[in-house]
Amino acid sequence: MTVLVVSGTGTEIGKTVVTAAVAAVARAAGRSVAVLKPAQTGVAPGEPGDVAEVRRLAGDDVTGLELARFPEPLAPDTAARRAGMTPVHPEDVAKAAAKLATEHDLVLVEGAGGLLVRLDAAGGTLADAARLLGAPVLVVTPAGLGTLNMAALTGEALRARGLECAGLVVGSWPAEPDLASLCNLADLPESAGSPLVGVVPEGAGRLPAADFRAAAPSWLGPELGGGWSR
Repeated sequence: MTVLVVSGTGTEIGKTVVTAAVAAVARAAGRSVAVLKPAQTGVAPGEPGDVAEVRRLAGDDVTGLELARFPEPLAPDTAARRAGMTPVHPEDVAKAAAKLATEHDLVLVEGAGGLLVRLDAAGGTLADAARLLGAPVLVVTPAGLGTLNMAALTGEALRARGLECAGLVVGSWPAEPDLASLCNLADLPESAGSPLVGVVPEGAGRLPAADFRAAAPSWLGPELGGGWSR
């Protein structure tokens, strides 16, 4: 696996922290890692975005690249249009990721929101970039009620496009899980048609960087280089 696309079933569900955990585990194994953010939205110039957060948690030896930044916290296509800025196209994402892949052992492409959020006016999506790259997609999902439907729809969209799912990761596992969350651990793989390959605890992104890196392998399954298992 040279390029891994990290998407989700929605927004604000832990994609950046999961990306950082995958990067930290890969770096601990001696692999060189790059993280690519095609479109950062809702962050002002000079403010740290998702790439900076991944590097803070996983290590500043992780290469970071952001292709575009749009000021309003909206879907990339909408944010670019409202700002009068040039959008990012799937071909741009694929080209940048392919170049990084010639220089790194692992390239993590972190999307914005879900798999089919529009990047440009032509309807290009992160799924299109994954198809151009021939890259698997890691799906980050919430733990609680409603996640089964979102995971099922994302899995269906991946299969319809002939894309490989690298598995599901729960992006923020509650300290006191409710009944739905506990049941979803067993039900998510069946709903999505892909295995559960990690569970990241809530608040993981607030850990000191050294503690985050030390704990990351316990959150991810062997498929991602860690030691977690259900």
